[in-house]
Order: sequence, then structure tokens, then C-alpha cells
Amino acid sequence: MTETPDIIYTKVDESPELASASLLPIIRAFTAKAGISVETRDISLAGRVLAAVSDLLPDGQRFPDHLAELGDLVKQPEANIIKLPNISASVPQLVATIEELQAQGFAVPDYPTDPSTDEEHAVRARYDTVKGSAVNPVLREGNSDRRSAKAVKAYAKANPHSMGIWSAESKTHVAAMPGGDFFANEKSATISASQAGGAKITFTTAGGTETVLKDGLSYEEGTVVDATFLSAAALRDFIKKEIAAIEPGVLFSVHLKATMMKVSDPILFGHFVSVYLEDFIAKHGAKLDALGWNPNNGLGTLEAKIAGDAALEADYKAAMAARPPLYMVDSDKGITNLHVPSDVIIDASMPAAIRAGGKGWGPDGQQADVKCCIPDNCYAGVYDETINFFKANGALDVTTAGAVSNVGLMAQKAEEYGSHPTTFELPEAGTVRIVLANGDILHEHAVETGDIWRSATAKKAPILDWIQLGIARHKATGISAFWLDETRAHDAQLIAYVKPALAEAGLDIPVLAPREATAFTLAAQKEGKDVVTITGNVLRDYLTDLFPILELGTSAKMLSIVKLMNGGGLFETGAGGSAPKHVRQLVDQNHLRWDSLGEFCALGESFKFLAEAKSMAAANVLGEAVEAATQKVLEFNHSPQYKPGQNDNRTSHFWFARYWAEAMATQTDDAALAQAFAPMAEALSSNEAKIVAELQSTQGEKADIGGYYHPASEKMAQVMRPSATLNEIIG
Repeated sequence: MTETPDIIYTKVDESPELASASLLPIIRAFTAKAGISVETRDISLAGRVLAAVSDLLPDGQRFPDHLAELGDLVKQPEANIIKLPNISASVPQLVATIEELQAQGFAVPDYPTDPSTDEEHAVRARYDTVKGSAVNPVLREGNSDRRSAKAVKAYAKANPHSMGIWSAESKTHVAAMPGGDFFANEKSATISASQAGGAKITFTTAGGTETVLKDGLSYEEGTVVDATFLSAAALRDFIKKEIAAIEPGVLFSVHLKATMMKVSDPILFGHFVSVYLEDFIAKHGAKLDALGWNPNNGLGTLEAKIAGDAALEADYKAAMAARPPLYMVDSDKGITNLHVPSDVIIDASMPAAIRAGGKGWGPDGQQADVKCCIPDNCYAGVYDETINFFKANGALDVTTAGAVSNVGLMAQKAEEYGSHPTTFELPEAGTVRIVLANGDILHEHAVETGDIWRSATAKKAPILDWIQLGIARHKATGISAFWLDETRAHDAQLIAYVKPALAEAGLDIPVLAPREATAFTLAAQKEGKDVVTITGNVLRDYLTDLFPILELGTSAKMLSIVKLMNGGGLFETGAGGSAPKHVRQLVDQNHLRWDSLGEFCALGESFKFLAEAKSMAAANVLGEAVEAATQKVLEFNHSPQYKPGQNDNRTSHFWFARYWAEAMATQTDDAALAQAFAPMAEALSSNEAKIVAELQSTQGEKADIGGYYHPASEKMAQVMRPSATLNEIIG
């Protein structure tokens, strides 16, 4: 490996990693002709698990910490990383990964669900660093600029995807807590010069016993520091009332993010599960405890643990039948909204229901209206306003709709509300405080047993960088808004940065609360206008799925450019929320419908960045040719389709390679490169029919990739590169 390769392509999980087994050899064949080095670094869940316990493993199984390596690199100006979507692990996913690695012969220790010894606590602490959104906060040393490429948007308008029909009489709606949530209890402050320095989080019981929950914190001057909590009692009361209030024919659901919000949201999810099955749990609590069932892990683990106990299974079936029907993740397989916490991903589930006309699939395999419980009011209003807009105006007309892009504040762990080290479930009533080194009590909350308290920060430099990026994108687009609510404690602190910057720039960009900003954006989009949404980190995550899924049918086709604050570039390739079902289809039918368009877009931008950063003219030629190839893949409809026998990911890669080679062979900026690619272009063209036939020859059969979380590279290559002719041409 070179010390600092020109481009690093990340090794990840699920469908994106399967696609890489086909696409990466093509990329390397092209870059080799231009003298550009491309290497991989493993940030997959399995790779992160192995790295976390590497020193506990025998020789031959130890694994480098590639995430830490990339965490150092993103702070350097030479960073050029193409980052594919990776798993943000829930506990069930983490446990499944560990079990798969063990079955493959790796000596990784079990995940201690209830650690009792010092050794178990130490192993649990290692594994907990892998849970949730462990990758993104490390790599995102810059703010996000995410939008659809012009060719992608033009194709979506000319080839509109299916949209459900909205009715003003739809009973689909959002339900949020009337109080006691994170929004209601939030406190926020900007650190002054006298307050800068060390800090700690303490918990004092009603009896006066103080515990340090987190020590060693450090806040720079100008950092916005938030603290808040959600009342467990208020949450459970809310859930009970919403279950009782559900109308006939309406599905019950909860929409959280138990992956990124890796401490808080699995607990919230568990409350929904335990309230939904309250009578069943009250009757069988002792037995369920003996089985080791935790409601936070969902109904799926419950069903597995009670399997074979006829009495328990009968009572469970009766308990489920007595409750309102659940919104389903997979009706055919009986997977409900409450089955697995990692399936409850609000930024995928809510746009899917909205795109479908407010419909979700029920346990009977039929579509129905949905009660969407989003407990916290920080962002519930965004989805509520979206639903109300489409009830009033009908579904979005994809053929005329404007493009909605996003500038997101995320650099240096800004607004990481899912942060594990500063989120706590309180064991008893008391007071949580943030205490500064100078003795100031920055924030203080009185809490009850089971309440969830959290803190997050946003540093001054990333905030200022985000504002300037928002201003630049506004000037390029013309319509934008900062999504900030002056009545929310955190947002009020950001507004104090935003308004002076806008005044200095002489711009009148509106600053709107998220609900009002949603209405503003949808109205402009409906009129065919392009809009920039300038948001914090969580809304960045939500909106860059919501609007692309409505506009393009998927968020995987978005162009995501992260301008790293120290000069490097991070190029992200879209969302991975649909990746699991794509893997299942590949294994069952040897057909991968994952669309690598996001990878194509990121690749082109990475080459152009490399050309500028290292004065490599050949990289710019490659980048221009990538854009030409991408446009042709879209123009001639060579994107993956749904069924075996149709185009899939592999045939899409062939067409991309062919068009890329042809663009390189016919370009006039670099004669030597044109000459180098001419034989490849001719070979791909003349062997088109043979290659496509070979690529499609295995479709319809079962595929063995050697594992879900840690597939075997040789088996992946056999499955994803079935054309001997293409392989020989590419090399």
C-alpha cells in the first residue's frame, strides 16, 4: 500500500459492498492507465468488530483499525475518500455479526448483554464503540453539500417513478408527545471565554449521592452546548393514549432512528414494544426475564425466544390480535414495525409512506392509512407538515417538481444527539448537571427513574463554515432557507451566529422553523423551483432522504460532497436503507438491483477534486468521462431493474464501463489516454451481446456469498463477476 493513495474507496456492507466487487475492478483498470492509485479501507461492521477486539485475537486474525486511520486522514489536505453507506449497528445486528464471525472461525468474544465481571464490562465497552453511527462522526470533518446531479434530475423528470395517490380524507397523520420530550426540556448555551475548558456531567440522587457520568469533556469558546431529557413516564402515557385513540382501519407505527441515535432511540423503541404488549408482559414477565428478553431488541427476538412454548405462543398471538394492527416492514414475512430496532429508520420509513400516498402495508398484506408516532417534537412537525401539504395539494408531480438540495451542519460531530458518551438512561430520580471547570453549572435538569438525558455540541468553526457554505449555495440557486426555530433553545443559539453573517453578506435568506420551512420548500418545489435547505445535522439526515425519495424515487442517487475543513474531500454515495432487501434478493435469485449511480457521481467528483488538488490533468479527463458515461447509462435506461432476467447492478456496471471507455477513447484533451483506452472501448463494444448474456446467465439461481455481514471475497467475486469475457477485457 502507498502511504497516502490518491483515492481511498471504502469497504462497507450489504448491497454497496456486493456492488463494489463488480465495480471496483473496473475503476482500478481505468485508473491504472492514468497512473492513479486507488486503495480500500475496511469500515464495515465486521471490520470494525474485528478492529475493536484485535488485540484479543490470535495471530492471523488481528485486524487494523481502518476507521481510526481514516479519522486521521480526513484532517489532512490530501484526503480524497469515496465513502459508501455502511451499517449503523443496532444490538441485534452487532450480535449477529459477532456470531457470523465466530462461525467463520474468528475468536471474537461474545457480546456481553448483561456484563457482570470487569472483563465482560471491558469487552462490552469495546463493542459499544461499534454500535450506531460510529463511522460518520469520525469521517465528517466537513459540512455537507448534498444535491441531485443535473443528469439524474433530468432523467427523473423524463421518466417519473410511481407515486401513490393522496386524498384529503386520508387518516394518515403524525402523533408527537404533548410535552416532556427532548424539545420541551432542551437548554442550550454558547460557551464564553471564561467558561472554555474542561467540564463533566454529574448525577446527584435525591439522597445527595453524586456520580460522575462523564468526565474529561472540553468545550472551546463559541461552542454551542445543549442538554435535554425525555420523560419516560410521559412517553409511556403518550403511547398508551395513541394506541387507545387509533381509528379502525389505521395502522399503528413508531418512527425513530435506533441506529444513529444508538443510546436513546433503542430505549424509546423498547417503550413502544413494552406498552404495546403491556398485558402479555405483565402476565409472563418472570418467564420473559428468565429467557433474557429485552423489549429494546423488539418482537423478533421475543418470537425467537418463545418458539416452541405453545402456551406462550398462543398468549402472544392473542395479545397481538387484541392490539391495533401494525405497520409492516415486510408483510410477506410477518416482520412488523416493532420487530427489529434497526428496521425503524425514520428517514426511510416516513418518506416511503408519504411517497405511497400516506399508505403503509398491514399484516393482512393490504395497504392502509397509518398513525405515525414520532415522539419528539424537534422534527416531528416536518413530516406532519409534509403530510398536510400533500393532503391539500395531492401527490408531487415528479415531471415538473423543482430540485431540493441540502447544506448540512455536521462537521466535527456537530449535533450528534445520538452520542453514546453523553446520553444516559437514569437509574433513579435525581439531578443531572453539566459542571464547567470554572465551577459554573452550565445546564441542570431534575429527572425521574428511566428518563433519557442527552447532551450534544456544535463548535464555532463548523457553524461559521456551514453558514458560508449555505450562502454560497443560495447564491448559486436563488431560493433557500435556514431551518431554525427561535423557540427551540439550541436553534436560538445558532440563529445568533446566522443573522449577523447574513447581515454582513447583505442577504435576506429567511430563517424559518422546520414546520414553516417545510411548507415554504414544498410550495416552491411544486412550482418547479429549486430550493436549498440549510439545516443542522439531524435534519440533514432526514431531508436528504425525504426529498430525494419523493423527487427521484430513491436517495441512493444523490451527489454528496463533504468539503473537509482542512482542505480534503469526502464524497458520499447515497443512502443504504434499502440494502438489506437487495441482499436477500441476490441470495435468493442472484439478481442485485442496487443502483450504483451514487457511486458513479461520487467517483466523478473525486477525480475532479484530485485533478485540482494534485494538478493531475489525467484525473480531470477521467472525471469528465465518468459524467458522460453516467448520463448515457441513464439516457439508455441501463440502470438496475427489479426482476431476474432484467438489467441488474452487474449489467449496469458493464454499460458504465463501456460508455466510460468510449468517452476516454474519443476525448481530445489527452491523446495518450485516448490511445490507451481505444482497444478496451472496441472490445467492450464488439463483445456487448456475449458479455450481457454471461452477466445474465446466472440470474434466477441462488447465490452463495459466504456470509451476510462478513462475506467471502472470493465468493463475492464469483457471484458479482460472472462474465469471463468482461473480466478478461478489464483485467
